[in-house]
Amino acid sequence: MSTNNTHLRMFDLNDRVALVTGAGQGMGLGVVRALAGQGARVAVNDLYAERAEHAVAKLVAEGFDVMAVPGDITRSEIREEIVFKVRQRYGDIDILVNNAGVPPGMPESLRHFSELEDKDFEIQLDLNLRAVLGLTRLVVRGMGERGFGRIVIISSESWRVGLSFGLTNYAAAKSASLGFMRHLAHEVGRKGITANAVSLGTMNNFGYDEQAKSTAVGRAGTPEDVGALVTYLASSEAAWMTGQVLPLNGGAITA
Repeated sequence: MSTNNTHLRMFDLNDRVALVTGAGQGMGLGVVRALAGQGARVAVNDLYAERAEHAVAKLVAEGFDVMAVPGDITRSEIREEIVFKVRQRYGDIDILVNNAGVPPGMPESLRHFSELEDKDFEIQLDLNLRAVLGLTRLVVRGMGERGFGRIVIISSESWRVGLSFGLTNYAAAKSASLGFMRHLAHEVGRKGITANAVSLGTMNNFGYDEQAKSTAVGRAGTPEDVGALVTYLASSEAAWMTGQVLPLNGGAITA
């Protein structure tokens, strides 16, 4: 038996191009670092240019091949510009990670359903549904032509479990994107494209320490936790995983 391990490296993303939205900090930045660590060339989107550029400068110093593509992805012309810039530098996008999902002012702006106005729903739908639909539409046809594509949506366990502190509009938009993902998976599965979602529990970015203690592992989730799962979903090894919502919640919900 050969002892040559050259071809045994799993989750190898060399020659893959990824776009991660909302990735200037937190969970998105963890996803970028994980994908780039496996060899992908990664475009870092963030609403705030300085945040995207700071993240990219740090990652480049660490030896990763990344670029900044800041901009408001709720605007169709900005989405088109972002995809154009990525293609211009890296080529066609193989991996789309729809991570952006928290509008400016959240969670401080959370209010109960009876207090919400139409604009509060539009803000969430623009970011958590329409931006996902728009970016996916820009890249999915090319993925099918090349026979490989990975669409990943970063969602929240708020779609699964009702809570009382004002997440109705957020959870509704997240739930809608999951319905889209499941149907997309069936439409594109025979073209080498998968579509999945990662449903996050309590993470370490909003300081919910007491809530995090209720998890089976006794801590909140980290950017590294998210990056590891997304890297698997982005890989060739995940070719038979599609149309799924994968809970990443530290065992807080086990059903």
